[in-house]
Amino acid sequence: MRDPDEACEVVDRPGLLSVTTARGGIGFGPLGGIRLFASESATGASWNHRVALCLPETACAMSGRTVLTELGPDEDALRAEDRASILFDMGLGTLQADICIRTADPALIAILRAEAGRPLFAPGSGAMGAILAAGPHRVFVARLGRCEVYQPIPPADGRSPEGPHTHVLPKLLRSGRTHAATEPVPDGFVPCAHLVPAHPTKDAMGRPRAFDAAAFQRFENLLHAFGDPARIAIKQAVIADLSAGHGPEARPDPGNRFARHSVKVALRQQTAAGGHGTLLKAWLAAFDAREAGDDGQEFAEPYAH
Repeated sequence: MRDPDEACEVVDRPGLLSVTTARGGIGFGPLGGIRLFASESATGASWNHRVALCLPETACAMSGRTVLTELGPDEDALRAEDRASILFDMGLGTLQADICIRTADPALIAILRAEAGRPLFAPGSGAMGAILAAGPHRVFVARLGRCEVYQPIPPADGRSPEGPHTHVLPKLLRSGRTHAATEPVPDGFVPCAHLVPAHPTKDAMGRPRAFDAAAFQRFENLLHAFGDPARIAIKQAVIADLSAGHGPEARPDPGNRFARHSVKVALRQQTAAGGHGTLLKAWLAAFDAREAGDDGQEFAEPYAH
């Protein structure tokens, strides 16, 4: 994430497409074998959308290390000035990414080397405390490429900075999930990165804005090209019912979580576009009551922004 006027360096050469700012960077290597998958999910009173860059489960796995491990100088760092710094895998055991920190601080390097070979959260370990205090770069390495976060780590009682930042949430890590429960992904595939196009009702920071019909249509085009035909059909059926003046009794219960999200998203999009008046209100009352635990939060968000 970067501001429109924020200075950046772009590298576009065979084997690497990257952009870095003073706050962070992202770089992609060869993208052969990926499958693009577009999806939407209801969240709060709105909806989120994204295009997942997926690899087969058999092809996405990284090291799976579960102990703090020194990897040596980060020769693949996106910026030349970071390539002599030392990379440590935090040993968080995630499937499709090795989650690392990178530092040139001799004091932090000494602490991490002393703790290497142990789990990050082992009793008595001083590694995580030292990482939080020093605020080293965080580096996420996947088969598709990598992302790097340069901003400081906020204190436990502090506010996360805008733009690129990270969280380590042990409870979420223990779940073993590779993506949000609200995000449908084709069987046998794992999302390794996400493209988030402009949203029609909120800006990049999540602030509300007037409905942007062009942004809405652009994502609809992506959804029809790379989405799940069954979920697209549900949205189209709901819109057809509304256009024909049919009440919600015409539509049976969708039957599963992903289908219900499709109905909710269709209704919220129609609301944002300002159509169907009192009939739409009846549909919302029938199909858009909040479900306990169904908050639509993006699983990827706690790791990196």
